[in-house]
Amino acid sequence: MFNPHPKALLPKYPGTNCDAETARALQTVGFTTEIVPISELTPAHFVGVSLVVFSGGFSYGDYVMSGRIAQLITEQKLDKTLQNYVANGGHVLGICNGFQIITKLGLLPTGSLIDNTTGRFQCRWVKMKIHTPDSPFLSELDPEMEFELPIAHAEGRFVAPDGLAEQYLANGQVALTYTDDVNGSSLNIAGLQDKTGRVFGLMPHPERFMDKAHHYDPDWSGDPAHGLGYYLFKSIWLQCSGSRQLIA
Repeated sequence: MFNPHPKALLPKYPGTNCDAETARALQTVGFTTEIVPISELTPAHFVGVSLVVFSGGFSYGDYVMSGRIAQLITEQKLDKTLQNYVANGGHVLGICNGFQIITKLGLLPTGSLIDNTTGRFQCRWVKMKIHTPDSPFLSELDPEMEFELPIAHAEGRFVAPDGLAEQYLANGQVALTYTDDVNGSSLNIAGLQDKTGRVFGLMPHPERFMDKAHHYDPDWSGDPAHGLGYYLFKSIWLQCSGSRQLIA
């Protein structure tokens, strides 16, 4: 069933600072959005929601470790709501700190996001390779293109228990890898998805490259109309709106 304005829910934690920017990006491609503080979030907020987005920032100041306190509070507030939401066909996107949170919530393959090997906060643009072009979050991006987005993190190094990262790559759960060693991540992993493909997490920020004018190179000519982050959000809008089924 076609719905031109599917709803996206954005939980907000103390320290989340990319929620408004991410909501604007979602609205640009056709979503309606609702930002709800975690203190007010209940299972009822998930009714009628097509996409849940955990935005970037520094939830609870990144005390203890990134995403850990957000994980505990979310589990206390929602119990198994998120797991049930995904099991019933819902989609979840985690960006940067949101990626850290949904990894700790167990919505993505087992692993941790820890300190960059540089020991520093990194804020720069990175280039990536797309490994899952059929992902509902990446379908509108050309897998042969030079895909780049900005990062801004100190704890973005994804590490998995011995041998598991290779398994994730083999079974299609590694969605994105950096083309260079950006932060020491296992296999240079920049983004992961679950086995259903409906849960997706990445460290780079697609909401910060919605327009070609956002690119650091004023002469960038990669796309005449939009920045590349636009197509990530457009991909999931096509899925959630039912437009992809109409096209098929």
